[in-house]
Amino acid sequence: MIQASQIREHMRVVASDGQQLGSVTELEGTSRFKLARTGGAGGHDQSIPLDWVAAVEGQTIRLSKSSHDVLAQSERSATSPRK
Repeated sequence: MIQASQIREHMRVVASDGQQLGSVTELEGTSRFKLARTGGAGGHDQSIPLDWVAAVEGQTIRLSKSSHDVLAQSERSATSPRK
């Protein structure tokens, strides 16, 4: 399992399909990090759970989710009320 201490600001984030999604802007506790999406994505950072991280290779974080799945989750989170 990936530890929060392995995640650093400005690391590149790549989906399982090879699509570069953006870069890390900050850690959110010990279980999530914020992703600044490449291309703006409406100007909103997305919160990514560490459970989605398959590997950390140098300055690159590789996710176990495809870019489609990450985007779909982001859209669901944006429309769902927070509890």
